[in-house]
Amino acid sequence: MFELRVKVDFPAAHHLEGYPGDCARPHGHNWIVEVFAASTQLDSIGLAMDFRTLKGAAKELVAPWDHQDLNLLPDFKDINPSAEQIALLSFQKLSQWIDTDQTWIERVTIWENERCSATYFDETKRRRKLKALGRELD
Repeated sequence: MFELRVKVDFPAAHHLEGYPGDCARPHGHNWIVEVFAASTQLDSIGLAMDFRTLKGAAKELVAPWDHQDLNLLPDFKDINPSAEQIALLSFQKLSQWIDTDQTWIERVTIWENERCSATYFDETKRRRKLKALGRELD
């Protein structure tokens, strides 16, 4: 199995409604989105996936969020734009764009800063994909 990783970044503001502390006030981050894709095979030239494809999808994902107040955007209309929620939303959107039988989004990590991150992954998805390929996990 192969794992690919790309990173993109975007600056944006947000606040956490209902949070009992400083993060309830508007503030900003230089967010980093770290995307991990898994593939069970290589193509005819030895690639699991073209990095341009994966990075392009990640850039497309964050383009509407760049230099914005996340709380005001449609993607976050019904959710608090926490690192956890951004990771989940990113995973869901990228999975729709990237997933095939052989290649899929494995996990997404959102970094608020160099010390704080949240990761979303779906272990059930991974098991389903491998089982469909006859490669179940032990």
